[in-house]
Amino acid sequence: MDILQVVDNLTEDMYLRFKSAAETGRWPEGTLVEQAQRDTAMQIVMAYQSRVLKSTEMLTVGEGGEIVNKTKRELKDSFESTNNIARFSKL
Repeated sequence: MDILQVVDNLTEDMYLRFKSAAETGRWPEGTLVEQAQRDTAMQIVMAYQSRVLKSTEMLTVGEGGEIVNKTKRELKDSFESTNNIARFSKL
């Protein structure tokens, strides 16, 4: 079974487990991930982001397998348009 077949049959819960393993080097229950497992988990996460999530977040794999890389301005604009943060000049 190739990675794309795995991704096509992957649940969101399993995706989150693979993502956690790739990011932290541990499975969610705390067991260490071997390097080969971590490499495979990273490939699965990238394929899932591309095929299922079609993510446009910074530093993810977008639709079509292209890496999404937002500029500082684009990233700042996305935060400013969605978050209203109270600012205090004197405390």
